[in-house]
Amino acid sequence: MAALEQGRLHPLLLLAAFNLDFLCIHPFRDGNGRVSRLLLLLQSYHFGFEVGRYISLERIIEQNKDRYYETLEQSSRGWHEGQHDPWPYVSYLLYILKTAYREFEDRLGQISAPRGEKSAVVLNAIHRATGDFSVADLQRECPGVSLDMIRHVLKGLRRKKGVECLGRGRNARWRRREP
Repeated sequence: MAALEQGRLHPLLLLAAFNLDFLCIHPFRDGNGRVSRLLLLLQSYHFGFEVGRYISLERIIEQNKDRYYETLEQSSRGWHEGQHDPWPYVSYLLYILKTAYREFEDRLGQISAPRGEKSAVVLNAIHRATGDFSVADLQRECPGVSLDMIRHVLKGLRRKKGVECLGRGRNARWRRREP
């Protein structure tokens, strides 16, 4: 833990090294792999890598079982003598986490916002604005909402006299009109 506190090693490297050490110590007759994966998940949470809450690391490891045993064998060779090479196993665990994050990102991309959600985001940003604001201000406040959608919402509010435009062009400012 001193290496972590002193910032000498990245938490992911420490996580992988601990997991490898646990597997090499092999403290139980049976279940060492399952316990090591539980410890991996727990330590991942502790270090702020929470992808395991949403994507099964156990499943990804199972899908890559041959590589798991191969890298474990490579990295544990000479472990008891302090002559081992941890990097194959470290690389394997980093691959597992990277795969989980990619899968999580893919799943998030498949979730679509309910109809009207983006309009509500823009309306909330306009409501929160203190004083005059620009379209660029709304773009910063509404990441993921297109410029066309922001303009569409402003046009609708302008038609309903909810906002007024104070100028022309890119630098035009807008002001909320109180009912």
